[in-house]
Amino acid sequence: MPKVLPRDPRSLARVVVLQAGFASDLRGGLEQPRLEWLIEENLVRARDAKNVLAASQPLLRGLLENRQELDKLIQTYAPAWPVHLLAPIDRNILRIALYELLYHTDTPAKTAINEAVELAKVFGSESSARFVNGVLGTVMTALSRGELN
Repeated sequence: MPKVLPRDPRSLARVVVLQAGFASDLRGGLEQPRLEWLIEENLVRARDAKNVLAASQPLLRGLLENRQELDKLIQTYAPAWPVHLLAPIDRNILRIALYELLYHTDTPAKTAINEAVELAKVFGSESSARFVNGVLGTVMTALSRGELN
């Protein structure tokens, strides 16, 4: 459970999707995890649960459907670390942020990056936030140069 639970439904959705992606990795990615129990487990207020679920479902679906492409991008922009050897938390934080940067353009790039760094601070190791920020900064440079679509 995070040290400080965010209040914004989209931020809470990222927490839930991070946990679901982590669980999916541990189970071999064979099925889409159920989000309802994670929302309940994160003590989301009942009045917010519907909004968190609505924000979580497409994010998780996009993450799972584009996992291979997202992992290729991670490998390209963090070549010193084979994707399968990355900490599952870091890997899933990067997947979420990359999905939002590339496929969910409603989310401003700065927001996607800031949210990823915050997730890394809460759930990752001491070096996770720096690592995630570095990879996403490199991706943003590639996007601004037109190297990624």
